[in-house]
Amino acid sequence: MVNGLRVLGVAGPKKAVKASASTGKSARYYPADDVPRPKHSRKKHNPPKVRASFTPGTVCILLSGRFRGKRVVCLKALESGLLLVSGPYKINGVPLRRVNQAYVIGTSTKIDVSGVDVSKINDEYFARVESSSEDGEAEFFENDEAKPAIVSDQRKADQKSVDAALMKAVESTPVLKSYLGSKFTLGKHDRPHKMVF
Repeated sequence: MVNGLRVLGVAGPKKAVKASASTGKSARYYPADDVPRPKHSRKKHNPPKVRASFTPGTVCILLSGRFRGKRVVCLKALESGLLLVSGPYKINGVPLRRVNQAYVIGTSTKIDVSGVDVSKINDEYFARVESSSEDGEAEFFENDEAKPAIVSDQRKADQKSVDAALMKAVESTPVLKSYLGSKFTLGKHDRPHKMVF
């Protein structure tokens, strides 16, 4: 009995809200755990800033990852703030890939890449495709050989078209082909902070 009124069958959150609204009293039902509510945020997500030295056509040096030390050509900055670069693949084996600008040095060497069409390449282009054939745990531990990465025909075609346009620009500049093919290294007496790239 609640204030002379008999309340029957109050159980669960929805009925408890109804009962509390009708009687004016607090409900008997309380959730066992606190229900997490997201806090209101006033933060604005600004687009990432790209350093001024990274313009399309800038020759860059990669500092980390599988291709560290390689010289590549910056093609454009993507919406995520990453840079789209290519070797070209024919010269130094670096394919079309995204790199974080924190791990790249921009040089003063520039190439005219106005003939290279990379308008259809964006962040979604590099999204991973879920493999349909998932190996079980036993097969994973039994198999010692690493599976070779399968590159789609679409990627190969895009790489060829970008490389063809890039190679024209590279071959029009003397010595640039051998420059892109050579690795960047530091010797014992090199002073990186005094270098002008």
